[in-house]
Amino acid sequence: MSEAIAPALLAPGRTAGMNWRRLVPLLLVAPLVLFMLALYALPVLAMLSRSLLEPAPTLAHYAELAGDEVFHRIFTNTLWTTLVVTAGTLVLGYPVAMGLARARTLLPLLLIIVLLPFWTSVLVRSYAWMVLLGRHGLVNEALLAMGMLDRPLRILNTPLAVHIAMVHILLPYMILPIANALRQIDPSLARAAAGLGAGPWAVFRQVTLPLSMPGVMAGILLVFVLSLGFYITPALVGGPRDMTLSMLIAQRVEQLDWAYAATLSAVLLATALVIIAIFQRAFGVGTAFRMSAR
Repeated sequence: MSEAIAPALLAPGRTAGMNWRRLVPLLLVAPLVLFMLALYALPVLAMLSRSLLEPAPTLAHYAELAGDEVFHRIFTNTLWTTLVVTAGTLVLGYPVAMGLARARTLLPLLLIIVLLPFWTSVLVRSYAWMVLLGRHGLVNEALLAMGMLDRPLRILNTPLAVHIAMVHILLPYMILPIANALRQIDPSLARAAAGLGAGPWAVFRQVTLPLSMPGVMAGILLVFVLSLGFYITPALVGGPRDMTLSMLIAQRVEQLDWAYAATLSAVLLATALVIIAIFQRAFGVGTAFRMSAR
């Protein structure tokens, strides 16, 4: 009888211990959740409320955007710049990622080279590109010294300068997810394909590239969303015709047009969310991030 009663007496304590262990993950996450609510969610909601409630509850600000040709041109330019930068980082980043995945003794050195931009602020790197691409910058001076030019080229304050600088700054965000996905591919698969008569290009096209697509999709989404809201680099190395949506928002804030700036910010946020949703729907980007993070 006493043996049957003992487990019943211990059950409440055991249940309390199990419930406490279940609460531990929530307690660990709670500070981050409170931090994000206080410093991100509430400001975003305040921004959205400005676009809808100032000077009175209205959708006039959004209706104004529909007929604003300046907004249409700047929004199109922003999307085009984002597409070019994403394509550029992919073309340049994939071979570097393959080098990282296959490197052994040189892996620490290559990682330092890839991560080196993270050790310098975006502002400093943008100023460095101004020095390099200026009319009397290092690039023009070198080309003139080699006799390849008769007069300096106008590179700074052009779309080309914006694309070059943004590709350089965002390149690590493309390289690292792809390199991580490539390192997870079993080398025996490539050897088996080669043993069956496939050439190097066929092995890459039929084995390596499909298996690395989770990392490619994760890198594309990271670069696309980050470049969509880029401000410092286009503002410094771009020209008046290279204005992006984030620059237009800053301009409206300087003019104290808070409601219109909030409307533009809401459009930018909605664009980023739509892109993420499209990637999730088409490519299962959540799975891609989980696979590339293993």
